Amino acid sequence: MKGSKSLYWKLSAYFFFFFFTWSASYSLFSIWLGQEIKLNGSETGLIFSVNAIFALCMQPLYGYISDKIGLKKNILFFISLLLIFVGPFYIFIYGPLLQYNVFLGAVIGGLYLGVAFLAGIGAIESYIEKVSRKYKFEYGKSRMWGSLGWAAATFFAGQLFNINPHINFWVASVSAIILVTIIMSVKIDMTDYEMEKADSVTLKDVGRLFLLKDFWFLMMYVMGVTCVYSVYDQQFPIYYASLFPNEALGNQVFGYLNSFQVFLEAGMMFLAPFVVNKLGAKNSLILAGLLMAFRIIGSGLVIGPIGISSMKLIHALELPIMLIAIFKYLAANFDTRLSSVLYLVGFQFVSQVGASILSPIAGGLYDSVGFRHTYIIMGIMVLCFTIISIFTLLNSKNGIGSRVKAEKIQKVI
Repeated sequence: MKGSKSLYWKLSAYFFFFFFTWSASYSLFSIWLGQEIKLNGSETGLIFSVNAIFALCMQPLYGYISDKIGLKKNILFFISLLLIFVGPFYIFIYGPLLQYNVFLGAVIGGLYLGVAFLAGIGAIESYIEKVSRKYKFEYGKSRMWGSLGWAAATFFAGQLFNINPHINFWVASVSAIILVTIIMSVKIDMTDYEMEKADSVTLKDVGRLFLLKDFWFLMMYVMGVTCVYSVYDQQFPIYYASLFPNEALGNQVFGYLNSFQVFLEAGMMFLAPFVVNKLGAKNSLILAGLLMAFRIIGSGLVIGPIGISSMKLIHALELPIMLIAIFKYLAANFDTRLSSVLYLVGFQFVSQVGASILSPIAGGLYDSVGFRHTYIIMGIMVLCFTIISIFTLLNSKNGIGSRVKAEKIQKVI
């Protein structure tokens, strides 16, 4: 299709600089809270929980608006403008507020971070996935550049943090300026049919999704499997840094490890569409869940920096498979008019609900029984939900059964 190659590169660049901005300001977030702001595990868990709550409030709204406006880029432009202020926000507002009053800082920070990053990423991913279907390029190959952007920023983040954490925040704001220029250059053509299709989306359509048991089974998988990896990652840098003779060395090595992991993740993002197409969406989701359970349980069993580093790198295999499989599972089994709502509610929203519940629990467990025992508990939980999902997720590659059910429900209503 005309313009597909140009769009691929522009949207890939957008992915790169969005994730670069996010990584520069957020990859060492838990270390910043612990070492710079001096919060304990429970307070850090509270921060992540509040962040998740604000994100989940925005995700359904982003999803509905995105499906309603179709391929218009309004949401991406709004997010890009918001990110320009990420550096001043961290330095002059968020940090001082957290030191003055943790709860007040958590609320203000959760509002900004939830809108800009934690819910924003879902809106961006679902938008570019829709564009990739229209212009016939593989979404995973575009998303790969996001992983490279995260890795590029993370590679220097640990060193810059040891010099001055504020440097990372200013770098993020500069990256966001580039982000705005990229999205301004993107032009997507919408046909009359596409505009009518987008305009036909109603809140009643969204409500009908919740009458489908297959949608609930998918959300159960997300709640029990995918949300746990985000909770695992939240305070992992703190545990990792504690395994070294001093925190500065731990921060620096973690930056290198995280960067290497995300470079591997980018390569796997390129290969993941082939794996998912070969195995099918359901089997790929099960595989991702098993890899995640092995990684998290293993993190509680291994000893020392080398062992824990090996476990962390498994993330580079599981995440690309899960992300590509989720999009293909949704496209195969549900109404594609609601693709953004499906992804932002069925995947992102449910993940944040789970994170908001598990984050303070995990924070308390870190303080009481330690990281290793907490990881074993979390990993067993993932394994149990993955086994259950073998029997509940849809096997159909074309999703005919679920679509017929949706059509029947629509006729009845």
